[in-house]
Amino acid sequence: MSALAQPLAESAVQSVDWLTIAPPTAAAVVALAVLVADLFVSDARKAVLGWVSVAGLAASALLLLPLLDGDRSTFCLTGATHACSYTADRFTLVIQFLVLGGALLAALLSVTTLKDAHRRVPEGEFWFLLLSSAAGAALLPASRDLATLIVALEVASLPAFALVGIRHGDRRSSEAALKFFLSSVTATAVSLMGISFVYASTGTLYLTQVADRIQHVDGQLHTLAQTGVVLTLVGFAFKTAAVPFHFWVPDTYVGAPLPIAAYLSVVGKAVGFSGLILVTVVAFPSYADVWGPALAVLAALTMTVGNVGALRQQATRAYSAVRLLAWSSVGQAGYLLVPIAAAGYAKDAQKAIGSTVAYALMYAAVNLGAFAVAALVGRTRSLNRITDYRGLYAANPLTALLLAFFLLCLAGLPPGIVGLFAKVTVFSAAVDAGLGWLAVVMAANVVIALFYYLQWTALLFRAPEGEPARHLVPAPLTAALALTGVLGVALSGAPELVLRFAGTGLF
Repeated sequence: MSALAQPLAESAVQSVDWLTIAPPTAAAVVALAVLVADLFVSDARKAVLGWVSVAGLAASALLLLPLLDGDRSTFCLTGATHACSYTADRFTLVIQFLVLGGALLAALLSVTTLKDAHRRVPEGEFWFLLLSSAAGAALLPASRDLATLIVALEVASLPAFALVGIRHGDRRSSEAALKFFLSSVTATAVSLMGISFVYASTGTLYLTQVADRIQHVDGQLHTLAQTGVVLTLVGFAFKTAAVPFHFWVPDTYVGAPLPIAAYLSVVGKAVGFSGLILVTVVAFPSYADVWGPALAVLAALTMTVGNVGALRQQATRAYSAVRLLAWSSVGQAGYLLVPIAAAGYAKDAQKAIGSTVAYALMYAAVNLGAFAVAALVGRTRSLNRITDYRGLYAANPLTALLLAFFLLCLAGLPPGIVGLFAKVTVFSAAVDAGLGWLAVVMAANVVIALFYYLQWTALLFRAPEGEPARHLVPAPLTAALALTGVLGVALSGAPELVLRFAGTGLF
C-alpha cells in the first residue's frame, strides 16, 4: 500500500458504540420481530403484536437513560481528521425522547383504533411501518453528516406514506397518501440536489467540516455552494409543513387513521425541525444572513396562514375537528420556526434553539392529548365534527376537562401555564434577536388562535342537543389520556423544567 493510501485507509476505519445507537436500533429490531411474528400469529391473536410494539417503544425510550451522563459519538473517522456520523448529545436525547414518547402515545391510540377497524387495517404491517418510521425519526437528530441525515429522513418518511393510505378500500386515505407522497418526494429531490451541490463545493458530508469549508470555497464554486444551501433549506421547509409547502397537511390528516395524524403532527414535525436545526445552525452558520431572514418570513407566513385556515373551519363540516387540528399544527409550525430564525441573528444561538425544543416538547404533550380525545369521540361520531363535541362535559366530564385543558395550553391561556410559558419563550427569542416585527406578527396570531380555541372549549360545556352520547374509554385510550394529562399538568406546575431540559448542547 502506498504511503498516501495508508492514511486514507486508516481514516476510513470507524468505531461503533452500540450503547449510543441503542434507542433507534431497538425500535428497528422490534419492527423486524413484529413483521416476522405476524407470519405465525393467528388472526384472533393479532392484538398481541400491538402490545409488543408498545413495549418495544417503551424499551427504546428507556435506553436513553444510560446516555445522560455525557455526550457520546460513534461511526467516527480516525486519524488527523476527526468527524462523526452519529452523536448523542443533549439535543439528540431530548428530540429522541420526544420522538419515541410521541410514537409510544400514537401506538397506544392505535391499539384501540385497529380493534375498531374490524380487520380493515393489516395489523402486522401497520406495527412494522410505525416502528420503522419511529426508528428513522430517532436516528435523525443524532445524524451529523448529510448522507445519514437524508437516509434517516427517508426511513422516517417512507413508512409514513404507507401508514396514511393503509386502510383498505378507503378513497380518502389513498388520496391523502398520494398527496403526502408527492410533496415529500419533491422535498427529498430538492434536498438531495442541494446536498450534492454542497458536497461538490466542500468535498465533505460531515456537518462540522461543511461548516468550516463552506466559508473558504473557491470563487468559481461560490455560486454552487450558495445554490446548495438554498435548495437544502427549501427541502427541509417542505418537511416542516412551512407555507407555501403546507398544502398536503389538512387532507393527509383527515385521510389518515387518527393515530397516524397524531403521529405526523408531533413526530413528523420533530423530524423536520430537528433536521432544519442541524443544517442551519451546525452546517451553515456562515450563511445565517441568508437563512435567518428567509426563515423569519416563512415563520410569519406559516403561523398566519395556519391560524386563518383554522379560523375558517365550519363546525358542522365533516371532519372539521381534525381539519382544525391540522390547520392549528401549521400555525404551531410557524411558532416553532421563530427561534430558528432568531438563531441567525442572535449572539447565543443555542438559547434560541432551546426555545424551539422547549416549545416542541409542550406542543407534543398537549397536541397528542387533543388527538386522543378526538379518537375517543370519533369512536361514536365517525364524522368527527366540532359540533359533535357539544355537551361532552355532560357525557364525560373528565375527558371534556382534559380537552379544555389541552386547547387552553395550545392557546397559551391559564391554567395551561406551560403553553403560555412556551409562547413567551419563543416571543422573547424573537425580541432578543431584534426581530420586533416578527414578535408583533406572532402576537397578532396568538389573538387569532384564541378565538377558535376558546370557541371549541366553550362548546364542550354547552347543553347537549338531545341525549348526550356516552363514550366508553378503552384501557389504551385511558393510558394515553392519563399520560398526556399528567404531563401537561406537571409541566404547567413547573414550566421552567421544560426550558432547563431542552438545553440543546449543540455547541
